[in-house]
Amino acid sequence: MSKEDYMNTSVQEPPLDYSFRSIHVIQDLTSEEPRTGLRPLRHSKSGKSLTQSLWLNNNVLNDLKDFSHVVSLLLEHPENLAWIDLSFNDLTSIDPVLTTFFNLSVLYLHGNSIQRLGEVNKLAVLPRLRSLTLHGNPIEEEKGYR
Repeated sequence: MSKEDYMNTSVQEPPLDYSFRSIHVIQDLTSEEPRTGLRPLRHSKSGKSLTQSLWLNNNVLNDLKDFSHVVSLLLEHPENLAWIDLSFNDLTSIDPVLTTFFNLSVLYLHGNSIQRLGEVNKLAVLPRLRSLTLHGNPIEEEKGYR
């Protein structure tokens, strides 16, 4: 990727925001309009978003089937995805697909149904992960959570 392409995808860009859309399956993102914010989303010539942030919070997702494929349809540079908000959904595990986004630095998973503390170990391969939220999940009750 050229320096210009990298500079055109930025965390400072508004997020691609699909929060509060009652989304049940990831594939629904391709037919759903993202929420609009104060600043307009920038898009590439191909029509894909130039953001590095994807907000899917407050929906009813229970798995991330086809996540990589759908993200590649939405984002010009999915490999630069740095922030994913999956809080307040119905996820019961941490899908390994999340570990394929090596630039991920912020991952919100609070308010889901994740039950096994061992799920968190999957994320150890993410070198840039700096912020992870898990509160409000059943794993809070496991010994060693904190």
